[in-house]
Amino acid sequence: MTTTGRVTFVGAGPGAADLITVRGARRIAEADVVIWAPSAVDAECVREHARADADLVDFSRVTPEEITDLYRRAAASRQVVVRLHAGDAATGGGVQEQHDLCVRLGLEVEVVPGVSVVAAAAAKIGRELTQTEASSAVLISPESSERVSEFAGLQTTMAATVSGARTGQFVEKLLQGGYSEDTPVVVAYKVSQADEVVVHTTIGELESVVKKHKLYRPTLFLVGTAVKAPTRRVSTSATTSVDEPLRAARPTKWSRRAASRIATRVDEPIPAAPVPAVAPAEPNPAWTAVEEIQQSVRKPADEPAPKPKLTVVAAEKPKPPTVNASTSAPKKKPVRKPKRSAN
Repeated sequence: MTTTGRVTFVGAGPGAADLITVRGARRIAEADVVIWAPSAVDAECVREHARADADLVDFSRVTPEEITDLYRRAAASRQVVVRLHAGDAATGGGVQEQHDLCVRLGLEVEVVPGVSVVAAAAAKIGRELTQTEASSAVLISPESSERVSEFAGLQTTMAATVSGARTGQFVEKLLQGGYSEDTPVVVAYKVSQADEVVVHTTIGELESVVKKHKLYRPTLFLVGTAVKAPTRRVSTSATTSVDEPLRAARPTKWSRRAASRIATRVDEPIPAAPVPAVAPAEPNPAWTAVEEIQQSVRKPADEPAPKPKLTVVAAEKPKPPTVNASTSAPKKKPVRKPKRSAN
């Protein structure tokens, strides 16, 4: 437990549970409270790393005021809170406002970067986004989508997150900025997840492709010549008739020399190769390291962690000491008269 409470903003990656960083997994294992949105982050990512007694808060079911109260309680009770963000928490997701709020509340604040959706999409299609004449790429968030035509005039690789319902307006701004209709475009939706959609198309066909796959939520579009799909060379063996005999390989001088050496030692017995013992399958070292980290930060099972609440309970003020006073007047002791001596 920290001295002031801590809030860590963790980039959970593009969606797959195994694309979170080791540091991010460790922060989840340390957390008393995990705030996340099931629609943006895979549930397996939380179940794999969170403690059994951690309080899980669905970000989509609470109000901003309740999140603020949760941060206040973390400061008052010195709790560890993790706020999971899809992709990279350092480049988007509205982290800045919450980061500054936690600083004002006196909390320790940390940002753990993650694998961005743009990087995951580029890795999926096997393209290097900056491998162009200008050797640069432009990232456009939904907040800056109004400047698409301005950025399109640079004629560089563009990575834009735009609502699928506004694809038609996006295409118009691309054409206004100078892109041609045959410019390559990659549509990337829920990259690395089980229901991902990754399609190669062009600006002219972009709107029809989005409607075909019914992509109405925010979708990543990679625009530019750098994302053009590589051409595959057709193997000649695939077009060769099965009736054509296979041509034998031409022997080289190295193969003839090796054959002559084997022929001169044909009478020597060949020692039998020892049969290697079958070793048991070793676990994945990466996940073993993560598991060891998790076990080192998790609390023992016999120490139940207190469940955090969304309301802040003020500390009780010490009561002043009470004095029991009697309402009746104190009784006077009888005065004894001195005895007279007999003469």
